[in-house]
Amino acid sequence: MAKIVTLTMNPALDIATSIERIVPDRKLRCDTPRYDPGGGGINVARAVHALGVESLAVFPAGGAAGELISHLLRQEGVGYNAVPISGFTRESLNVAERESGQQYRFILPGPEIDGRDQQRCLDALAGAAVDADYVVASGSLPRGIPEDFYARVGEITGRLGKHLILDTSGPALRHAGAGVYLLKPSLGELEGLVGHPIRDEREEEDAARTLIEQGRCEIAVVSLGARGALLATRQSIERLPALQVASKTAVGAGDSMLAGILVGLIRGLSLSEATRFGIAAGAAALLAAGTQLCRLDDVERLYQESVNAV
Repeated sequence: MAKIVTLTMNPALDIATSIERIVPDRKLRCDTPRYDPGGGGINVARAVHALGVESLAVFPAGGAAGELISHLLRQEGVGYNAVPISGFTRESLNVAERESGQQYRFILPGPEIDGRDQQRCLDALAGAAVDADYVVASGSLPRGIPEDFYARVGEITGRLGKHLILDTSGPALRHAGAGVYLLKPSLGELEGLVGHPIRDEREEEDAARTLIEQGRCEIAVVSLGARGALLATRQSIERLPALQVASKTAVGAGDSMLAGILVGLIRGLSLSEATRFGIAAGAAALLAAGTQLCRLDDVERLYQESVNAV
C-alpha cells in the first residue's frame, strides 16, 4: 500500500550530460548521458521512495520515452501506474558547461492528451489513492488539458477524504479551486495568485494568509530560495531558514523539498519540523549532479544540522 500517491500529467524523460564549452553552429560532442524519470509528481514519488516511504506515481505514458520512464522507475523500485496514451511523452535536456559552471535546460512541450485519456488518468489516480495518506498533484499541464484540471483532482480527493498536495504554476494554479490541503508556491507564483507584486516580508505573510482566507488551501509553504521557506496556516506564520550547501544543480530541489515535508509528516513530525525536514531534502538535492534527487543520508545529516542550529 503506497502511503503517497502522485499524479504527473506532463512527465518527461530527463537527460543530463556535460560538455567543456557550448558554442553555436558546431557539432558538440557531449559526455555519456544520464537518464532519469522526470516531471513534478514522478520526482516527488522518487524522492519519497529514496527517503524510505512507499510511493506510487500515476502518469500518462506514450512512445519510447514513456516506456523508458517506466523501465527506470522499475529499476529504482518506485511503484507506478503508467496510463497508455497515443501521444509521445516529452524529453528534457540538461547540459552542464564545465568551463563556466553554468547549466542549460531545454524543456520540450508535452503531448496533447484528449478527454478520454484524461479521464483514464483520473480513474487510475482514484483507484490508487483509496489507501494513500497523501495525494500529490505536481507539475505543468500538457496540451489538451483544461486549466481547471486540478480542481477535478481536488473533487476526487475530497470524495475519498484524502489530503491533496498541489505544486504547479500559471493558469493551472490559478484555476485549481478549493480542496487543497497544502499548497507550495514560489514567491513569483504567490504574486500571481494574489494579483500584485510582493515587496517585503510583511507582504509575503499577508499574501500567504490571503490564500488560506480565500479557501485555496489549509497550509501554504512558500519557497523563498536562499531565504528558506514561509510556513502559513490559519493559526500561525513561521519563517524557516535555508541550509547553505555547495550547489551543483537546482534540478529537483523543489520536488525533493515537497517529498521531505510529506515524509516528515508520515514520520510523525510536527508541521514545522516536517517543513524543516523538507528544506533539508531540498538542500540535499542541490548536492546531486545532473537530474539526480536527494539522498537519505544527506537529508538526515542536513536536517540534524538544522535542528542543532535552533
